[in-house]
Amino acid sequence: MKYLPLNPLIFKQNRQRFIKEMQPGSIAIFVSNDEIPSNGDATYPFKQNSDLYWLTGIVQEDTLLVLFPDHPDPKYREVLILTRPNELKEKWDGKRLRAEEGKNISGIDTVIWLDTSDALIQVWIHLAKNIYLDTNENDRKSSLLQTREYRYVEETRKRYPLHQYFRAAIILKELRAVKTPEEIVVIQHAIDITANAFMRVMKFLRPGVFEYEVEAEIQHSFLSQRATGPAYGSILASGENACTLHYISNNAECRDGDLILMDFGADYGGYNADLTRTIPVNGKFSKRQKQVYNACLHLHQYAKSLLKPGITINAYHILVGKEADIIFQKIGLLSRSDVKNSTPENPAYWKYLYHGISHHLGIDVHDLGPRAEPLRSGMVLTVEPGIYIQEEKMGVRIENNVWLTRTGNKDLMKDIPITAEEIEAYMKRKA
Repeated sequence: MKYLPLNPLIFKQNRQRFIKEMQPGSIAIFVSNDEIPSNGDATYPFKQNSDLYWLTGIVQEDTLLVLFPDHPDPKYREVLILTRPNELKEKWDGKRLRAEEGKNISGIDTVIWLDTSDALIQVWIHLAKNIYLDTNENDRKSSLLQTREYRYVEETRKRYPLHQYFRAAIILKELRAVKTPEEIVVIQHAIDITANAFMRVMKFLRPGVFEYEVEAEIQHSFLSQRATGPAYGSILASGENACTLHYISNNAECRDGDLILMDFGADYGGYNADLTRTIPVNGKFSKRQKQVYNACLHLHQYAKSLLKPGITINAYHILVGKEADIIFQKIGLLSRSDVKNSTPENPAYWKYLYHGISHHLGIDVHDLGPRAEPLRSGMVLTVEPGIYIQEEKMGVRIENNVWLTRTGNKDLMKDIPITAEEIEAYMKRKA
C-alpha cells in the first residue's frame, strides 16, 4: 500500500458496532473479493470487499473475518484469517501479510492461516445458533456476476442447512452510513489530497492542452501524496463533453473560450473524496458562463443549507428541484409555462439537470446509506447540482462533500476555491 498505516481503532470500533447488532449466539463470517482475471495470465488490480475492509482494514486476497462474540473461548471471538505466505508466490507477486502485520492493521489479536481454518470454522458454526453472511446490497449494483460472497453463501447453506441465517448487509447499510470521527480524519485526508490536485490543475490548464494531460496532472498529484490512486474514473470534460454525465474518454483538446468540467477524487486508505469544479480553460469566465456558473453555485449553496439530520434524500431532491425551476427561469432556460405544465413525474428542470443532487460517500464512492429514511448525524454526502445546456455546448457542475452534524453540516471542502472570482484569481497564478 502507498498510504501510511491507519489508526486500527477505526476497524476495532466498526467491529464493535456490528457486534452490538448481532443476535445472541450468532457467528458472522465475511470473505474477501476474488482476484479477477482479465486476459491471458493477467488479473485486474485487486480491490477488497468493502464490508470486509470496513471491519478489518486488510487489503489482501483470500482473507476472512469471523466474529463470534459468544464463543466460550475469548480468543476466538474475533478471528482474522489470512493466506499463508508462500516463498515462491512472493518471488513473483510480492510479500503477503505476516500474522503480526495483520494484527497491527486490524487490531485483531487472533490470526490463523487459511489452510487450517476449515476445521475450526466448522466447530465454531456447530456452537452457534445463527449465521450472518454478507452480500452486496448496494442499491446501485447492476452486475449479475456471481462474486465470492454469493458463492460462500451457497456453500455454507448447503453444508449447514439447519442454522438460521441473517443478512449482514442490513446491519452494514445502517452502520457504514454513519462515520466515526476517526473515519472522518481519513476522508478529510483524501479530500486534502484532492484539493492539492485541483490547485495544481488550475495552474496547469491553458488552451491547447488535452483532457488526458489534465488527467495526468491529477494522477501525478495523487500518487505523489501517497494516495492509492483515483477513487473512480476521473471525468475531464471540456466544452460540450460536459453534457455527458459520465464522460471518461478524456481525449479532446481544451479550447480557448470553453469551460472544462472536472469530476475527480482521491482514494486514501480505502476512503474516498469526490470533487467537481467547472473552470474556464483560458482562466476567465464569459458573461454567460459566469451567469450559468453562479446559478449552479446558488443551487449548490441552497442544497447544502437543506442537508441536515431529519430530512430524507427524496424530500431533499424535491426541494432542490423546485428551486432549480425558479433559477432556470431567471437564466432563460425555462419559461413560466414550462414549469406550470410540468408534472411531479416529469419536472421542467429535468431538461437541464438530469441527475440526483447527493449520494452517500465513504469506502465506496456511492456508499451505503438510506434514501427514504431520515438522514442522521455522522453521515457524509456529496452536494452536486449541475446545469447542462446542450444547445450552448456547456455543462456546469459544482460538488463538495459534507459531514452531517447534530444541527446542520460541516463542509469538508470549504477551503477549496468555489466562486467564479476565487477561481479566476487563482488561475492567474500560472506555474
